[in-house]
Amino acid sequence: MTGRSNVVKLDRSVLSAEQQEKLNQFKIKTRIDNENYLRSHPEIELLVGDFIRNVLLQRPVDVRDFAAEHFTNPNLQSDTIAKMDKNCELE
Repeated sequence: MTGRSNVVKLDRSVLSAEQQEKLNQFKIKTRIDNENYLRSHPEIELLVGDFIRNVLLQRPVDVRDFAAEHFTNPNLQSDTIAKMDKNCELE
């Protein structure tokens, strides 16, 4: 087992101060954009939550295969819409 020997450490001194500042601003903007996207698409939280709950309940041996089956389920869209509708009724 190789352990953490494959981990690459970032050398921040490679970037100039201007480049580092641009990178930091890009990271901030990306996080804000991601947050706005997630807030405008509450179905994502439902999809991810259902997936994680099913993984924890079923404990599949191969999570990748499980994920592929889960997210390609032909009923996924209709099930998600039904759950969204049910959540709206509860509010």
